[in-house]
Amino acid sequence: MQKMKLKKGDAVKVTTGKEAGKTGKIMRVIGEGHKVIVEKLNFIKKHQRPDARGKGGIVEKEAALQISNVMFLCNKCDTGVRIGYKILDDGKKVRVCRKCGEILDT
Repeated sequence: MQKMKLKKGDAVKVTTGKEAGKTGKIMRVIGEGHKVIVEKLNFIKKHQRPDARGKGGIVEKEAALQISNVMFLCNKCDTGVRIGYKILDDGKKVRVCRKCGEILDT
């Protein structure tokens, strides 16, 4: 299984699909399916059965996006970029922007 370079809390830009061009923050990473759930993007309508409290009906919620359809949003470049890795002098491995070389992990 391939290591995923995106993490919870990262800002991303959607590259394809009905939400193309929009940006958001990753709420959850689903590793086994290589998917992410982005905050306030890719809404679906789910028909929910009433529970013990009587809450039910049609609920709108965020659906998962394929990780290949989103790109990391670099603060310095202000565009979607690819992520690389770099080992610092102290031996720590950090994520870097492939476009400008900015260190992404704080």
